[in-house]
Amino acid sequence: MKTLTVTALLCAVMALTTAVSVPLVIGSSTCCPDGWRMINGRCFLFVRRAMSWAHAERNCLSMGANLASVHGALEQDEIQRMVRDVTHGHPDTWIGGSDAEMEGVWLWSDGTPYTFTNWCRGEPNNLGKEHCAELNFRGKKCWNDRRCNHNIASVCAKNI
Repeated sequence: MKTLTVTALLCAVMALTTAVSVPLVIGSSTCCPDGWRMINGRCFLFVRRAMSWAHAERNCLSMGANLASVHGALEQDEIQRMVRDVTHGHPDTWIGGSDAEMEGVWLWSDGTPYTFTNWCRGEPNNLGKEHCAELNFRGKKCWNDRRCNHNIASVCAKNI
């Protein structure tokens, strides 16, 4: 309840200041730019346009975000629900994980600790130099490592 009160108070303060230049959706528990969804205290956006991992990350950065880091099963379920709400399916989708710097050492592009994973069976396997993480591999609700130059949808996330 305290988190909800603090979030609502923060939203009210942001809405009353003139420094906020993006439209806000203000509800009982959200304070995200228009089109973004509040999940676990962060704002998430599904980007349908297919891009490489690097272009998707740059696109997220242009909106003050990063490709999404995922920090738990419930958060992942909500991200997948958001994607399903937009697409009516489970398309392959970039998230912010990469081991491009050192094989087998997975890092989130937003710098948060990489403590949760949901790899599909046998993944990550680095088949053909796969260094970027995707959600919903082949319609499944698990992760795969994939070549970063593939063009697929993505999910951005930012703190409020």
